[in-house]
Amino acid sequence: MIMLSGIKKRIELLESVDENTLYKMQEIADVIVNSIKNGGKVLSAGNGGSAANAQHITGDIVGRYKIERGAYAAITLTVDPSVMTATGNDYGYEEVFARQVEGLGNEGDILIVLSSSAHSPNLVQAAKKAQENKMTIIGFLGNEGGSLKQYCDYSICITPKDSDLSEEYAMTMNHSILQEVEKQLVAAKFK
Repeated sequence: MIMLSGIKKRIELLESVDENTLYKMQEIADVIVNSIKNGGKVLSAGNGGSAANAQHITGDIVGRYKIERGAYAAITLTVDPSVMTATGNDYGYEEVFARQVEGLGNEGDILIVLSSSAHSPNLVQAAKKAQENKMTIIGFLGNEGGSLKQYCDYSICITPKDSDLSEEYAMTMNHSILQEVEKQLVAAKFK
């Protein structure tokens, strides 16, 4: 039987959003807007369900979210099996995202990392490489930010270690952020 407690847990998590979180969300939206306006792109990565969320974010940026408009530049680093398996085979799984950040990321671009554990070695390596490339790193992290938080310029963290709650919370935050990004870019007549 489906338990109401699972639904209530999600409601409580969303009701915990405070002014500080809204401020962080606005900062993230503004950073994404500025990057896109200046010719930058958004790279995203995650493992498991967070990989699916990364793809979802890219779809909303390249396609559209709520407003009909031109495409913006975004890439998900999990979607090319040849790159993932060749890199994993030749350099180790810890490098599957970092090698792509090295090859695709430029100064002024953004790397979004999504992780419920917030300790994934492949995401830590990607964030380190993004720092070297002078990119902005945004994290949507469970486990209170874990070890990955220290590499993020901006992060939204939740306390629970539950992957499902972390992933659902990350997408709720991202949908709100991307709605603001679209609104700002369309109002500025950017594409």
